[in-house]
Amino acid sequence: MSLPKRIIKETERLIADPAPGISATPHEDNLRYFDVVISGPAQSPFEGGVFRLELFLPEEYPMSAPKVRFLTKIYHPNIDKLGRICLDILKDKWSPALQIRTVLLSVQALLSAPNPDDPLANDVAEHYKKDEKGAIEVSRQWTALYAK
Repeated sequence: MSLPKRIIKETERLIADPAPGISATPHEDNLRYFDVVISGPAQSPFEGGVFRLELFLPEEYPMSAPKVRFLTKIYHPNIDKLGRICLDILKDKWSPALQIRTVLLSVQALLSAPNPDDPLANDVAEHYKKDEKGAIEVSRQWTALYAK
């Protein structure tokens, strides 16, 4: 199957010049499907964790956003139990000017800055709002349990 030049270029750059703490490797049998690994950012409850994600570029890419999902369990107000991510650029704020790299950097930034006011996991968001210290502690425990 032939890939658009843009996807080939982006993939080459991801491999040649990876963003710090992020790796994305395309599947040999489907170059639109990437295995992604994001290291938990320093000074976040996810520090020291290694999170596996999947990223898929739909046919319409770059006119529509990539599909990104956490495969590693994570306790985060903007990521639900199925690993779906609540992030504006993956939905209505997507622009063809953005790239796979931008998306992965944004997901990494979301780990540093959970936003309980725009939740996907309501129970986790409630916990973050009512008892941030306690919620951060649970995020740390889950990171130790599932992402090490």
